[in-house]
Order: sequence, then C-alpha cells, then structure tokens
Amino acid sequence: MQKKNQEQSLVLQHDVLEFLTVAVQYCAYVESAEQRERNEFVETMLKLLPLLYLKGMLLTPFDMNDEVELEDAVTEENYDIVRTNISYVMGEQDDYLDVFVEDMKYSDTPILTTVSENLADVYQDLKNFCVAMRSESDELMTEAVAQCRQNFEHYWGQRLVNVMRALHDVRFGDQQEV
Repeated sequence: MQKKNQEQSLVLQHDVLEFLTVAVQYCAYVESAEQRERNEFVETMLKLLPLLYLKGMLLTPFDMNDEVELEDAVTEENYDIVRTNISYVMGEQDDYLDVFVEDMKYSDTPILTTVSENLADVYQDLKNFCVAMRSESDELMTEAVAQCRQNFEHYWGQRLVNVMRALHDVRFGDQQEV
C-alpha cells in the first residue's frame, strides 16, 4: 500500500508536470503547423525540442505494469495529418541524411529521412502521454510516465536529437560568413 501511495505522489511530481506542460505545447504547435511559416516553425522547434529532451531526461523511470494497457490516442490518420502538414511547411528542406537510424547498420551511406516523420514520431508518443495524463487515474498516469520515459530512452529521444541537427542546419546552414 505504501508503494502505491508513493507512486501516486511521484506521478504528479514537479518534473512530470513540467514535462507534461512542454509536451502539451509541442503537440498543440505541431497540430497547427500548417498555419506557420517555415522560419517561425523552425525557430519554435529549436526552442521546444531541447526543453522536451531535458524534461524527458528528468522523468522518473517507473516500472512498466503489464496489466495496465494505455490506448493509442493518435490514429494513423492523425499521425499522417501532422506529418503531411509539417512536410508542407518544411518544403524542400524536409529531407535530410541521417546516420543514426536502424537501417544504417546495413548501409555504408547515410539514410534519407524527413523532419516531418521524425517530428510526427515524437508527437505520437507525446500526444498518447498527454491524453493518458488527462485520465486522472493514478494507475494510468503512472503507466503513461513509465512508457513515455522508456520510449524516450529507446525511440523518440534519438529522433528528437537527430531532427534538431537538421533543423539547426535549416536555420543556420545557409548564412554567409561575415
């Protein structure tokens, strides 16, 4: 019983609430990407993504509970809409070469990937997390934090830092030296 009460208090700890705040901002921003100009979108992503990474690092790594199953809030259609809208905003600068992808193990050359797909992948995990946190069920919220932290370590954290490099290049790559 004491462990359950301890987990309940940890789920709503300061670090989780700060991560949730940034995750909500990120999700809202990418859901409205089509309303942005490329420069504004890139500038905002270069501010939000480092915050997400930092706040993801600070999440308490809870043990996963196999008995608790979270629903996927993001449908394939939602994912495609977000990815397509980001792709539209990024235009010809959506593609970039990446060496930190699974397929690179079998290739001598970098793999072509997209800013839009990587940001949509991050969005999918974060949106699922945000929706689960609205449940107000301590069990679901604990599982949401556990899954989000695990996915950060093994999946979307790497995508986040990869896409930051590409966005940095979009923002600063074509500037003339003075």
